[in-house]
Amino acid sequence: MNKLKWDTSSTLRALLCELVSWDSRTLTKGERTFAPQVTEKLKELDYFRDNPSYLELHDAGLGRKAVTALYKHPEATQTIVLISHFDTVWTEEYGVLEPFAFHPEELTKKLLAYKEDLPESARIDLESGKYLFGRGTMDMKMGLALHMQLIEKASVEQWPINLILTTVPDEEVNSAGMRAAVTELVRIREEHSLTYKLFLNSEPSFSQNPLDIDEYIYSGTIGKIMPAALFYGKETHVGEPMKGITANYIASFLTQRMEWNPLFRETDLGESTPLPVSLQQKDLKMEYSTQTPYRAVALYNVFLLKRTAAEVMDLFEQVAIEAMSACNDSYQIICEREQVAGVGKVNVLRYEQLLEHAVRKLGAAEVGRLKNEALQQEGWDDREKSLRIVDNLMVHCQELAPATVLLYAPPYYPAVNTSNDPLVIQSVELMKQAALGFDNKIDQIHYFNGICDLSYVNYDDNANGWATYERNTPVWGDTYNIPFADMAKLKAPVLNVGPFGKDAHQRTERLHVDSAFVEMPVMLEKLIKSMYGVNKT
Repeated sequence: MNKLKWDTSSTLRALLCELVSWDSRTLTKGERTFAPQVTEKLKELDYFRDNPSYLELHDAGLGRKAVTALYKHPEATQTIVLISHFDTVWTEEYGVLEPFAFHPEELTKKLLAYKEDLPESARIDLESGKYLFGRGTMDMKMGLALHMQLIEKASVEQWPINLILTTVPDEEVNSAGMRAAVTELVRIREEHSLTYKLFLNSEPSFSQNPLDIDEYIYSGTIGKIMPAALFYGKETHVGEPMKGITANYIASFLTQRMEWNPLFRETDLGESTPLPVSLQQKDLKMEYSTQTPYRAVALYNVFLLKRTAAEVMDLFEQVAIEAMSACNDSYQIICEREQVAGVGKVNVLRYEQLLEHAVRKLGAAEVGRLKNEALQQEGWDDREKSLRIVDNLMVHCQELAPATVLLYAPPYYPAVNTSNDPLVIQSVELMKQAALGFDNKIDQIHYFNGICDLSYVNYDDNANGWATYERNTPVWGDTYNIPFADMAKLKAPVLNVGPFGKDAHQRTERLHVDSAFVEMPVMLEKLIKSMYGVNKT
């Protein structure tokens, strides 16, 4: 039998450190080169040298690639898809230690000289010697390392089940990698006559509050959607303030009602979503002047458990109508006090209504040109492009002003939950028992609270709520797409089982050594083997 490359704690740790050393911060050159490096690493395995066509790179936009690596047993159709992402957030918070952020062994040693600067919990963990620090150690290159170990062992020992290692870029921003991988996973399933049995992610165990040190496995993932608004008022000179209405004034009424609004809280299986907050609010003046700001925008974060995009937009519209009613009442009182007529009531409309009006007024060709003006701005991300498309249209449809235009800005992560699936129930119990073998205790959470790529499988929306999203997302079909139809074809339960760590996206990001290199390899192997009736205990 072939000698395994990554089967011991030390070789697995070395693999992780090598993966972490490949700087793959989102939207950098490193993110573009990481996928080819992973494929070269996997080509070191005899299986992929013998079956090179089973190792594929897939375009994920902006020069980035997703990787799929298929281990196929000649007599098996049942298949487990192993999902991970390889991009990381940036590293400026490391300060003088930033050069070591991608070198966990060195960083962990060097932090000892700076331990007094660390939060107490991080200092205690550092001194314990039980944690490995560094960007990507926890979130989530350890998950990828574990999947590489699994696919190696399966291929050498010829496990009678198929595995597809799927690792993607861009999870931290727009999930372009996973959205691209979805269509490829549908193709691979059909091409090889596979049956998908489970989508297994290995994102780390996230704490539920700042003091939480418990470990968890997850049978679903929380959803996230971003309602947004463009506020269009009436410009004037600051010396004649009552001849206009500022967009900032209008925006304040909606933001006050969106922040922490319990109408958007959902509860399911005893778990609740965090309350909504604003992620951005700004006016669109490009420079200082004594003209009042008459265009402004805001983005709001809403978490989901069961609601569709259509239901959230209905709720958002309801809140916006109430907010603008309050705005109009307040403005009317001021106008009466100042004995002026005012500029009129603020209307509420959806982007799809603005678009329809603009096409009627300007023609489809001119509307297309105005959209392209924003789409072609390379320095703008999808959120900025969305807002600027609406702004461009409103500048040419000022007869609708003053107005609040409601839209969606990317990204959108649908919620997924399979807690009631018999396979998941069995697997959760198996993982709890396996953890006890290490004198450890893990609990089940129904919705992963860290947001992850499992949102793009097992899609279920019989009410076609996605159509509202498409119609009200200005960049839809141009720079942003979600393969809803293919997502619905990837019908299999989801589970997230990953190593324990702390402080993702912080300079104290760290991975628990025993969880990662001792416990999790055994637990994941038991989980995979339970799917074909081996090693159930």
